Amino acid sequence: MPPRIRHLQRLEGLAASQLDRTLTATPRFVHSSSRRPVSLPSTSPVPSQLLSSTSPQSPTHSKATLARLPTASVLRSYLITRMSSSPALLTLCFTILRRMLDSKSYLMSIEKNPLLSRLLKSTFYAQFCAGENKNEVVRNTSTARELLGYDGIILEYALEVLGGTAPTAEETAREIQVWKKGMLQSVDMAREGDFIGLKWSGLGRHALHLLKTQQDPTPEMWSAIITACDAAATKHVALLPGAEEEATNPGLEKWTLRLQKKYNTRGRAILYTTYQCYLKSIPGRLAQHLETAQKEGYIAGVKLVRGAYLASEPRELVWENKEGTDACYDACAEAVLKREWTDKVAPSMPGIPFPEVNIVLATHNIASVEKAKKIRAAQLLSSPPESLPRLAYAQLQGMADEISQELVQNPGKQADIQAKVVKCMTWGTTTECLNFLLRRASENKEAAMRTEDTRRAMGTELWRRMKGAFGLA
Repeated sequence: MPPRIRHLQRLEGLAASQLDRTLTATPRFVHSSSRRPVSLPSTSPVPSQLLSSTSPQSPTHSKATLARLPTASVLRSYLITRMSSSPALLTLCFTILRRMLDSKSYLMSIEKNPLLSRLLKSTFYAQFCAGENKNEVVRNTSTARELLGYDGIILEYALEVLGGTAPTAEETAREIQVWKKGMLQSVDMAREGDFIGLKWSGLGRHALHLLKTQQDPTPEMWSAIITACDAAATKHVALLPGAEEEATNPGLEKWTLRLQKKYNTRGRAILYTTYQCYLKSIPGRLAQHLETAQKEGYIAGVKLVRGAYLASEPRELVWENKEGTDACYDACAEAVLKREWTDKVAPSMPGIPFPEVNIVLATHNIASVEKAKKIRAAQLLSSPPESLPRLAYAQLQGMADEISQELVQNPGKQADIQAKVVKCMTWGTTTECLNFLLRRASENKEAAMRTEDTRRAMGTELWRRMKGAFGLA
């Protein structure tokens, strides 16, 4: 092992604590509550096994699984995941990026220094983001579809309104218009069957207050929401409001379920509710929402995630370990995929039919993906494919490409006409997207290090291509 790498490994313990301080210094935005710090309290640590997503039984990927990816993309993914697996290197990277975003000097500012901006755009930005404007977004999403084979895209606008003091009426109106403009631009760039990621709190500081207090949106907010929903419904684009911290989620779900009742009656779900499965209450809440959909006659839109706010949630609300989170995720997925009540996802009384449901499984966990695939494969043996629920497997751009590509290239995929594979792609300026990515890392900083499977897959693919170049394949 090279001496430099050994030295970095000896620094990992110290660097991990420095990483906590670096990421925690990321400013809080309107999408994140400031009621609790991001860093974990030393008196009540979250078990490390709850945060790890690496499956010890991850399958070996086919040698050609990543063959569709451009070599530049494979190399960039390998280098970034290699860096993120080392706390020392990750700390250094985030420290530099944070200083670039805050710098007023010409040399260090990505807004003023075109060379620095071009460097970042060709590395971190290119890895995780789709583009700064419509031309770039359309070009990159077209590549994702036509070259890499994805069936659709989840577009999410990176700009977020800053939190802080209570806004004036003028500021609230301006924040609503910023959100509305970004939503309509996203819908315009999307294709039929795509998804748009959003946060209701992105409507501004007053919206966040209303959500936390479980109040209805103002007429101005509701008008902006309806305009965005109408545009999406007309284009057959679905909206994926994201879950946030649990203090806000009941308000988020109240708004979303109201919109599901209005829009999810035209053969497909336009609005989805996002369920964070690290929360113990999720199976019960999911069952309640499914029962409401059945009684009121609309399609339940269900997006399942493991969750992104673990470090700032009260410990009594979340599962004690990763196994609890995994079991919750898989139990919820099984119920909606099979459209069957279970002992975990159960109705209030026997005899209530299961509603029609559309599903997004957003996960980088290979074990959960494999379980879902087995359920669908078994269903296809006994049921016509058109009778199965609409299903989308979703992973983030720049992450878990080995999982996404295996799904795309799965021999049984063509038979499952109701299933698709999509990539979540963030768009916005370099500054907007880097702020977005840094804050996401601050909310769930451990996720940045959970890239071992992807790093190994990219390294294997690079070695395969190198041998092929020398005629040794």
